[in-house]
Amino acid sequence: MHHSAGAECQTQGDAVNLLDMSTSPVALVTGATEGIGRATAFALGHAAYRVGVCARTPSRLRTLLDDLAQAGITAAGHPADVGLAADVESMVQTITTALGPVDVLVNNAGVAILKPFDQLTLADWDTTMATNLRSLFLVTRAVLPGMRARKRGSIVNIASLAGRNGFAGGTAYTASKHAVLGFGRSLMMEVRKENIRVITICPGSVDTPLLRNQGMLTPNLASVLAPEDVAATVLHALSLPERALVSELDLRPTNPA
Repeated sequence: MHHSAGAECQTQGDAVNLLDMSTSPVALVTGATEGIGRATAFALGHAAYRVGVCARTPSRLRTLLDDLAQAGITAAGHPADVGLAADVESMVQTITTALGPVDVLVNNAGVAILKPFDQLTLADWDTTMATNLRSLFLVTRAVLPGMRARKRGSIVNIASLAGRNGFAGGTAYTASKHAVLGFGRSLMMEVRKENIRVITICPGSVDTPLLRNQGMLTPNLASVLAPEDVAATVLHALSLPERALVSELDLRPTNPA
């Protein structure tokens, strides 16, 4: 989970299957190569959005762009560590050049480093806050001025039920997700008068690599949410009339037996 600027941000963004879809809205999804981000990129693409995607690993991003193209989805991508300001700036510039201004931002990138507090290192804490919180500030800062100029847009933040509750081993993770809720609540109050919606989604346990690759929580993977459930929730919230705003949504498994 260590971040590095490296040469990743030097890789040129790839635009694929750019059709004459200038009337289709543009969505940008961070952390898009797996889990909720990947499912959301496909859900938006199938709903006729042009989709901008980013992730840290260029090879995985290229695979995602190939998969989106195979599905007939117009997409562009650029490698970026969304905790780094220079990466975010180059990523947003590449994607907006390829697709156009961002109408919908999905702040999805996240990590879960779950450890008892006495085992949590400063590097663990800083990595969590850089990915789960600093990225929220940096990517939103990059796209919000354009939304304000156009007097429309939606910002969707993927938080967690851990943004409302605590659990043993989650000091860094739950602190970051509580902060996501606070960020969204305050930004919503600032921009709603400009016809910009801020939507925060709080899923419970979702069967993703993020959940599988930690050892503190042991949910029954047969009864947790699927990434596609979260993606469908994002799409439903966005599909409301623009005058309607669902500011926060809690998403739980129906039967978590």
